[in-house]
Amino acid sequence: MYRYDSIDRQVVDERVAQYRDQTRRFLAGELSDDDFRPLRLQNGLYIQRQGPMLRVAIPYGMLSSTQLRRLAAIARTYDRGYGHFTTRQNMQFNHPRLEDVPQILAELAEVEMHAIQTSGNCIRNTTTDQFAGVAPDEHVDPRALAEILRQWSTLHPEFAYLPRKFKIAFNGADVDRAATLVQDIGFWAVRDARGELGLKVIVGGGLGRTPIIGSVIREFLPWQEMLTYTEAVLRVYNLHGRRDNLYKARIKILVKALGPEEFARQVEAEWQHLRGSEATIPEHELARVSAFFADPPYESLSDEDAAYEKAVADSRAFSLWAGRSVHAHKRPGYAAVTLSLKPHGLPPGDASADQMDVVVGLADRYSFGELRVTHEQNLVLADVRKRDLHALWLAAREAGLATPNRGLLTNIICCPGGDFCSLANAKSIPIATAIQEKFDDLDWLHDIGELDLNISGCMNSCGHHHIGHIGILGVDKHGSEWYQVSIGGRQGKDAALGEVIGPSFAATEVPGVIEKLVETYVEHRREGELFVDTAQRIGIAPFKAGIHGVEREIVHA
Repeated sequence: MYRYDSIDRQVVDERVAQYRDQTRRFLAGELSDDDFRPLRLQNGLYIQRQGPMLRVAIPYGMLSSTQLRRLAAIARTYDRGYGHFTTRQNMQFNHPRLEDVPQILAELAEVEMHAIQTSGNCIRNTTTDQFAGVAPDEHVDPRALAEILRQWSTLHPEFAYLPRKFKIAFNGADVDRAATLVQDIGFWAVRDARGELGLKVIVGGGLGRTPIIGSVIREFLPWQEMLTYTEAVLRVYNLHGRRDNLYKARIKILVKALGPEEFARQVEAEWQHLRGSEATIPEHELARVSAFFADPPYESLSDEDAAYEKAVADSRAFSLWAGRSVHAHKRPGYAAVTLSLKPHGLPPGDASADQMDVVVGLADRYSFGELRVTHEQNLVLADVRKRDLHALWLAAREAGLATPNRGLLTNIICCPGGDFCSLANAKSIPIATAIQEKFDDLDWLHDIGELDLNISGCMNSCGHHHIGHIGILGVDKHGSEWYQVSIGGRQGKDAALGEVIGPSFAATEVPGVIEKLVETYVEHRREGELFVDTAQRIGIAPFKAGIHGVEREIVHA
């Protein structure tokens, strides 16, 4: 993974010192709330429902065990003993004291971490596939390009005050595991007829109040021009993006208003002034950064491991876990492993300091001291020898990190919601917990099969409810918390937005509604057909009819 050089360290250390003084001045009454607000946001500090929340950047989701150990220590010392992993592969501390944040940032800087550009109207944390570098279907490891873009965009003066926040994701594989179609810019690695590497450029995607699937504005961009083309996109956005209306400020609104063809034309025109400039990436620079992502010292192993196969045959519990949590690897004898942060009854995405320390030990022992954060709010050990999988499972299970539900209904993606977030209209975590309790039978879950359920506490869609096979949105009705349900969303190449099934439901009704939707699916599915495929084939009407039994309790507002 990327390691800081002297310039990186200087930039981060100076930012820590600057913010320490800004906090001192605020606490001394020398800065007003209005003056301090943009300063704290530039350092990842929000004021939420319960108090401050600090969002820590985890570029493209990669962590060393040393960094995770520090996050665990911060959780114990400055918070309530846990942290929350987000759908943007970052970590949030939900209860730090405002006066402690400068020291937290200083301790993060010691292990090459920061909170720069985790908030504000700037280029946010760039994300990638959690299996980048090890996925067998990968055209190119996208992490080096993501790192180059991170370096270019960090504290870029021209793009520090965009009309609104800006999100970029890279995908280097056949399967889109980075949700590139719902980003402000999505880069998808492709090869032309000669085998040359380039990027498909997708712009104007996003969720939130106005969910939109992004539009391809360039089928093939030479990778060397990634920064110049990004700059062209941002300049068009900076020039025309709405600054008079918060709800119409995202680039997706501009692309929709101009039309993708006209937006692309303006970008291409702007790019003619930029292509081939000093921001064009030379081969040696990509090689330099790529060296940070060189393969670890893999052993030469057979892909057939007798001990692993025997453990699968002997233990149904291990077999269930392996079927859900063990993933194919580009090297024979190795696997990538998901550690679940979705145990039943606990907030999705949360990890205690003790659990983080366990993961540190597992990463050091089994995965070259490195791990990843996923968009699904789980963790991944990317380089585990197959012969070690059973021992890893035993240790993960002891720590509550081996729930075998990845890809199943209870692997819920969920924002913090009204328990923490001041923007939320309704609580998310209790809804997730109630659904998990309703579907606590693993046999039933495996029979249901692949089903993504996403929950957001407000229209900002931090839980990505629009692209869940089932999506749940918290809404406020006359001061009460209600929940709108949609079906048919999905991410990937065939990304689609879910369709709302009708009026919203009270919190107590939601688990029953989900049960009725699942029963309708089971009744109508064809052999091997996923929930989302059935929903798209038969349409919304049978699902609406299936929930008729609970409709008498619905308030039609």
